[in-house]
Amino acid sequence: MVTQTNLPHRFGGFMNLDDTRRFEELDPGQMLNEIDQLPDQLETAWELGRHFPLGEISGVQQVILAGMGGSAIGADLLAAYALPMASVPVIVWRDYDLPAFAAKPGTLVVVSSHSGNTEESLSALEAARDCGAQVLAITTGGRLAQAAGAKGAPVWQFEHPGQPRAAVGFAYGLLLAVFTRLGLIPDPEDEFIGTLAVMRSQQEGIRANVPVVNNPAKRMAGQFMGRWPTILGADILEPVARRWRTQIAELAKAVAQFEALPEADHNMVAGVMNPEQLLGSTMVVFLRGTTCHPRNQRRADATRQVMMLEGFNTDAIEAVGETRMAQQWSALHFGDYTAYYLAMAYEVDPTPVEAIEDLKRRLAT
Repeated sequence: MVTQTNLPHRFGGFMNLDDTRRFEELDPGQMLNEIDQLPDQLETAWELGRHFPLGEISGVQQVILAGMGGSAIGADLLAAYALPMASVPVIVWRDYDLPAFAAKPGTLVVVSSHSGNTEESLSALEAARDCGAQVLAITTGGRLAQAAGAKGAPVWQFEHPGQPRAAVGFAYGLLLAVFTRLGLIPDPEDEFIGTLAVMRSQQEGIRANVPVVNNPAKRMAGQFMGRWPTILGADILEPVARRWRTQIAELAKAVAQFEALPEADHNMVAGVMNPEQLLGSTMVVFLRGTTCHPRNQRRADATRQVMMLEGFNTDAIEAVGETRMAQQWSALHFGDYTAYYLAMAYEVDPTPVEAIEDLKRRLAT
């Protein structure tokens, strides 16, 4: 029987998620510290972005946010927040080159790469130069900083020695500053300050020193053990569902998927009958927020009922806070802690991503 403190792991024994000494052994790269400091990182990024140079960027009529992985998730989060009020179209580009419409006058291409050496991002930078688009680079350095600087584009260079996925506060906060200073969205400073307060308040109940019996993020990790998690979100929480999936993959080295509402109700909800023997090994979590569209809130409840009746394990997370940004970031932070505790439960180091590095080596040959 699983106790409130101990969770079964893959070797048939138990992992004590209240054993923080074991956390230190499994986490030499201090990923937990990165998660703990996320509100501070987000605040630092906003402050940096208020003072970094914008160069001669002007007359923006559309924005393309080019990046991959940890850099792109910040763009997803920003786009979800900004689109309901942005004065120009915004797209997130995860690929080589750029779409043909980038050549239109007034295009701003923001190229983000944590390392500065992401090949897809460098390709997007080159395409932006060739089509005459305005460019802004966000990076810690590398070839992107060099190439963008050589072209006279502003380079917003920040310091972060950790993994790209742990720099999501920089990836979002700097973009938020870009959009604000260019007048593409109303000034969100009050909402931003409130968001930091909500994150820090929620954090007190889900830190590693909070025991399982009182820690909902640890208990959620327990529900994911030995199961295939599926995370659903809508509106402001759609990219948060993606973030949960990527964090589960990269921290816990575990399989997961994400789906978006209302789209999932037009296809995914039909695939709930087979294979019957696997349905009990699923865990479907609905990210809910009071700032989401009322119809999407109803869809989350109705979709959960359908899946429960078909034998799926389900749960729901209520995003904390009163504003769209606060609910987005509180739900994201909860998911980061959950993925970390899942890594601890599986007894894997949450920092290295050898599968990704191996793939890069294969592509380099």
